[in-house]
Amino acid sequence: MSATLAVTGGRIFDGSTFVEDRALILEDGRIVAIAPAHQLPAGIAEIDATNRIVSPGFIDLQVNGGGGVLFNNDPTVAGIRTICSAHARFGTTALMATLITDTPEVGAAAISAGIEAHRLRVPGFLGLHLEGPHLSVARKGTHDPSLIRPMTDTDLARMVDAAGRFGKAITTIAPESVSPEQAARLVEAGYVVSLGHTDTKASTVAAYVAAGASMATHLFNAMSQMANREAGLVGAALASGRLSCGMIADGFHIDPTVMQVALRAKQGPGRIFLVTDAMSTIGTDQTSFELTGRQIYRKGGRLTLTDGTLAGADIDMLSCVLFVHKRLGLPLGEAINMASLYAAQAIGCASKGQLAAGMDADFLLLESDLSLAATYIGGTCVYRQSGQGQVAS
Repeated sequence: MSATLAVTGGRIFDGSTFVEDRALILEDGRIVAIAPAHQLPAGIAEIDATNRIVSPGFIDLQVNGGGGVLFNNDPTVAGIRTICSAHARFGTTALMATLITDTPEVGAAAISAGIEAHRLRVPGFLGLHLEGPHLSVARKGTHDPSLIRPMTDTDLARMVDAAGRFGKAITTIAPESVSPEQAARLVEAGYVVSLGHTDTKASTVAAYVAAGASMATHLFNAMSQMANREAGLVGAALASGRLSCGMIADGFHIDPTVMQVALRAKQGPGRIFLVTDAMSTIGTDQTSFELTGRQIYRKGGRLTLTDGTLAGADIDMLSCVLFVHKRLGLPLGEAINMASLYAAQAIGCASKGQLAAGMDADFLLLESDLSLAATYIGGTCVYRQSGQGQVAS
């Protein structure tokens, strides 16, 4: 998009406050300003947002699949494109394609696909989240234990070599399989190191935070819990202002009361942000799929292995926002920030998560009932809800 546009008539949430009688002015895929509507240049093209909320686009740092595609099963640019397109239908304008523990060959293919997707600027692709294989078997979750292994010098060299070539980079590791020195090298190379799938003690967590780890993967799930004489990763993550925490708000992965307690307890500046941990089912009527040779079943909003182990989530980001807003009672602006600003801050992405001058023009048009009317990435409409009429002039 090169022409100047103005989003008019809507109630704009800029990441801090809701403002009215203002226009969001866009040019070359970026936000130029939020200006009084009466000051718009004559003849400027307009996107009519009357009676709608203009919100920052959602950012999802843990997306395993969507649109019928699981990244592990299709680690290609086409697979990434399908996943990004599927999640745009639910308000996600930037996502980290997430590879679950797999073989070295699948890992190499995923990195190659990420490099090419970044080069091609696939709409919605933010980078890669490598979730494993350097985890703890004791807290494997749905990860195949036969594929979990310690990090070798070769693994580290491969990851360092790929750093910076596929956009933003997150890797989930467990102290049981990765040394503090290796973690520090990953951080130095540009990875956001996230602790997860681990049975580690809080004292060990402190050593990895000192090495540069700055995130905890899907808080409460597949990690050591907080107890009366041992804080575990849960307690350490909540108590440390240097750790940001992903949270799956589907009502299955964490009890709603526990979510409320965690939100009140979390020490800043690190925040709790929303992730979907979504699988291939999003945007489809799939009832099952395969992951590393095992069947995953979809029923009642849950995805499970045959033994009932949760296997990712069957939820989109807009539904997560609605859950924390309506079920937990968070103000709408805070719920939106958990799906946008806080995730951007967690990975140091300064161009996304808010609507302000100089930011990427990634935004949503939401109806008064908070259903999605349209999704814009870089100022271009990539999804429009059918039956909503024209949202752009």
